[in-house]
Formats: sequence, structure tokens, C-alpha cells
Amino acid sequence: MNPTHHPTQPALVFIHGFLDGAAVWDDVTRHLGERADDALRVDLPGMGARATEPGPYSLDRFAADITTQIRALSRPVVLIGHSMGAQIAELVAVRLNELVRGLVLLTPVPLRGTGLPDDAMRGFHALGGNPAAQRELRRNVSVNLDDAQLERLGRLGDRVDATATGTFADLWNEGHPTGAEPSRYLGPVLILRGDGDTFATAELISVGVTPRFKAPEVISIERAGHWPHVEQPAAIARAVASFLANVDRNQGELNTSDVPVTPQGWTRAFGQKSADAFAETFSPDVVLEASVLAKPAVGIDQVKTVMTTASRIYEALSFTHEAHSRLRDYLEWEVQAFGGEQMRGITVLTKNPQGKIVHVAIHHRPLGGALKFSAELGHRLQGRVDASLFFRSA
Repeated sequence: MNPTHHPTQPALVFIHGFLDGAAVWDDVTRHLGERADDALRVDLPGMGARATEPGPYSLDRFAADITTQIRALSRPVVLIGHSMGAQIAELVAVRLNELVRGLVLLTPVPLRGTGLPDDAMRGFHALGGNPAAQRELRRNVSVNLDDAQLERLGRLGDRVDATATGTFADLWNEGHPTGAEPSRYLGPVLILRGDGDTFATAELISVGVTPRFKAPEVISIERAGHWPHVEQPAAIARAVASFLANVDRNQGELNTSDVPVTPQGWTRAFGQKSADAFAETFSPDVVLEASVLAKPAVGIDQVKTVMTTASRIYEALSFTHEAHSRLRDYLEWEVQAFGGEQMRGITVLTKNPQGKIVHVAIHHRPLGGALKFSAELGHRLQGRVDASLFFRSA
């Protein structure tokens, strides 16, 4: 790694598109060289190296997953999203706000979706479990894929469960409700498209993407279709490097104090869903109070058991906002559980002078979700934790 690299320089975060995986960025990161040494290349649940992860899938789940990974970096980032990944990148940018120093949308699908009719979507649904059809589609919307590149992309698609393929297609086609209004991300934006792309066409981008941002830069990549990062990786790397230089020039070097520092042991413990990871953050006499508990859990053994089990109920978790006051941290979060049910809440962590957590207060909402969560906790912890801590459904 470049010895002059500063830990607060924005990290690059690459988000792949429909039926792809993190490996799709290999050529671009190679051309970016040392600037991409510590890049985060995401595999979305259900695709790439995470192809076996079950649903339910949603754009919000993907965004929450990536947001949690980025929070753990404690660094500003530049997001780079391809196609469906561009939709997700924008959702992440809004969630992370000041941590995102730039947004690169590569052959983007509009956040509001493409709105293709059912007849057209049947073809995308039929791609599931059909390697030949997947390769034909990639060939049709690209202009400069050789056989080896096509096969490399095809193998990524081959990993995806056949029944999930149509779900993913519906996600990018139907889009996200916030796509119908101007973007809430106000930072610098670079839009890249392949000049031969017959899917993310110039018209689609000019109508559905460009107007949503403040003064975005738009570049057309010659001799490229829908996968310009595979077809013309050197050209993409040059465009991204130029954009990064502008971001660095405009932002200046970022001081560590400018970056919100989410309590790392706490967020890491949720990511690992490990009792040992939770235990590392707690004082031996820690107390947990929560809207999902009828009375406090007391002591490190009981609290780590409850928190570890709770973390495994969550299908997706994103820490969205935070504030700090001396020995107290305030964290806002969004979660998904029970097959896609959304809940929100606030956690207050009180620490001793040694930095160990002595008191945890967790507030879930809405009430129905909190009661359901409490009952599920009680069911999973039956025989291990006092049953009177939990709500019991009739």
C-alpha cells in the first residue's frame, strides 16, 4: 500500500449490479492501482460470494447491509454503483450523509425504477437457472465483451438461485419510493454510461437520473455497453481517478475529528453476532434495559446472551445517526426482521472512564414489532434466561 495513504482519505466502495458480484470490479481496481488497495467491494446478499444467503431481498435491505459495513470503516467514502447497484449506492449515500464524499453511478438504473411492462419482465424472470439466456442478454447489451469476459460474468450469474433472479429483476424495475422526488444526496455526482448501452440509454439517464442531482458530471465511454467496467476498465478507472482528484481538491484533507465515530466494539459485535464480541464491550456489572424487556437484564453473562440472540433475529441492521456526550453515545438505527418487517429505534450506551459499557438502553418502535421481538427473544432463550423478562404472546 502507498505509504503516504492517509486513513481518512475517502475509501472506495464498489457495489455491483443485477446477477453480478464483487469480482466484477477486478479490472477497474487493478487499473486504479494503490488508490483501490483498501477498497470495499461488496457482495450483495443472494449474489456473488453471498449467493446462498436467503431472502427476503429488498433495496432497503441491501442499503442497510452496506451502510453497516461502511460504518465499521470510520472513514469517509466514495460510492461507486453499477446498474441496480447505482440505485443502492444512492440509498446508502442518503443514509450516510456526511460520510459520503462522492457518488459514481455507472450505467445507472433510475432509483424510481424502469417501469418495464410485464411482457418485458417475463424475459428477465426466465433468466433464472438458464445460463445460456443470461449470457445472451449480457452479449446483447454490451459491445466489447470478449468470450473470456462474457464467461466470467456468466459464472457470476450462474451462482444466483433461479427463484431469486426474478425477485432481483423486480427490485430494479419497480425501484424505490424516494426515486420519484429529487435526490436527498447533495454531494458531487459522476454519471458514466457506455455509448453503446441499449439498456441504460442516454434518454433513460437524461430523464430518470440526471435531473435528480445538482450539477452532475456525465461522461460517455466509447466502445462500451452496459458493463463498461469490464469492457473498458482503463477508461472507467481514468474517469473515476479524475473525479476523485476533484473530490480531494474540493474537500481538502479530512481531519479524523470530522468523521462520526460509531462505537466500534458495539457495531462490530452486531456484525459478528458473537457473544465474545459483545462481552468485550461490557463492564462485568452491565445493565440492559429495553422496550422489549419486562425488566432489566443484569450482569455481563445475561446481557451478552440476550444481545447475541437479539442480533441473530435481525436480518439487516443499519446505524443511521449518532451523537456523543462525554461518556454517553446515542445511536439511531433501522432493522429488518421476521421476513422483511421494518423497525426503528434508539440505543443509549453509558460507559465508565475505562470505556466499558455499564448501561444499555434500547428503545424499539413500533409497539407491535417490539412485542413480537420480545416474544421471539423469549422463545429462543427458553431455559437459558429468566422467562419473566419477555412478553409472551397469547
